[in-house]
Amino acid sequence: MNASFERRPGAPRRLLVVNLAMVAVVGVCATVGSSAARSAETAGRVFGHAQAGVTILARSDDFGIQRKVTVNAKGRYLITKLPIGNYSVTLIENGQPRILHRNVPVMVDSGSRVDFECAQGRCSELAGN
Repeated sequence: MNASFERRPGAPRRLLVVNLAMVAVVGVCATVGSSAARSAETAGRVFGHAQAGVTILARSDDFGIQRKVTVNAKGRYLITKLPIGNYSVTLIENGQPRILHRNVPVMVDSGSRVDFECAQGRCSELAGN
């Protein structure tokens, strides 16, 4: 077999174009990934202790959002992915707001602890802190 190789004048240029295109695609993917990471860093969380089974509500009047969770059997709760700002955090017992903590700061990629101290079924007064 006789193989002949001939040099094509456009081949190196095409290779350069293909390599540049691949670098551009990798760059776009890296930018999208870092943007997603940055957006995750613009949120925080509220956590703490309360009576098992009650509901905790975090509300931001600035953003018009609210998130609710139920306190677990160990008396713990965690509300995540809250945009940064100040929140009102309310303990809701038997469908009624009982204890309110105002101006709870939520900062970038950190948590604010808000504990509710009262015995099960005895959070009778709405108290502002």
